[in-house]
Amino acid sequence: MNKDTSWKIAGGIRNVIRGLPYSWSISLGAGLGVLLWAASKKKVDEAERRCVRALQVGVTEARRIVRGSYMNLGRSVAEFLSMDKVRGDLRDLVEFHGEEHLREALARGKGVLFLSAHLGNWEIGAAAVAERGYPMNAIGTDQRDERITNLIIQKRAECGVTSVGKGFDLKAAIRCLQRGEALAILMDQDVRDKGVVVPFLGLPASTPYGPAKIARKLGSTILPAFMVRRGTSMVHDFHILPSPWEKGYPDEDESMESAVTLCNDAISRFIREYPEQWMWLYPRWASTESEIR
Repeated sequence: MNKDTSWKIAGGIRNVIRGLPYSWSISLGAGLGVLLWAASKKKVDEAERRCVRALQVGVTEARRIVRGSYMNLGRSVAEFLSMDKVRGDLRDLVEFHGEEHLREALARGKGVLFLSAHLGNWEIGAAAVAERGYPMNAIGTDQRDERITNLIIQKRAECGVTSVGKGFDLKAAIRCLQRGEALAILMDQDVRDKGVVVPFLGLPASTPYGPAKIARKLGSTILPAFMVRRGTSMVHDFHILPSPWEKGYPDEDESMESAVTLCNDAISRFIREYPEQWMWLYPRWASTESEIR
């Protein structure tokens, strides 16, 4: 299927979702997630192998988890497309846990690096932070279709979230942090030879070290943060954890491997607790574990 056809189909789905009440659109998203799961045998098989290997579960349990992951993705896409309609209700839809860590870190004036993952609905999490009046930025990877990239930027902007570059744009990140703002980065990505290989869910994975390095240089505070859906509802919990370091960033004599391992440990703990909310379809171990990619 070419990009234009995919875009037309996506546009039709988007129009239907936005024409429905918010709760109905989320239910439709879950159903579309199941359809995608049923139609994606190769990708589903790959995702199940990752799940079996990383979580040490049986095939039946892995199938349940991966199916739930697709449903969560469908719900999340539906929410993302409609979140401008509920921006004023985000305080009711998202409960914060550990907000004091964010307030204290921002008060230092050196900026905050939210280290997160493709867990729950990460986009709603960023929007909820912005809705509470915090200066919020998010780094994301460009999509294969530029129109989708522009749509993501637009939807974020509608909710007060500024999109910053792609991948880990060092200069853009520095500017955000020097302004004393918050910047969200999804750490659960395979960056191949541009990262350090450390355990992720117990398996060696190439992981970006740029966030830890820049936080140490600027004195910015690193805060692990995760968005988790309550069951199958449209209500979420946003967990902001204390920094793994007392002063908020790695010591000068700490290796990047050690620093990134602490970040991965926090991510892995939440994925193990909410496995059906992580995006197993992403090839997290593509460059390090050829058997599961």
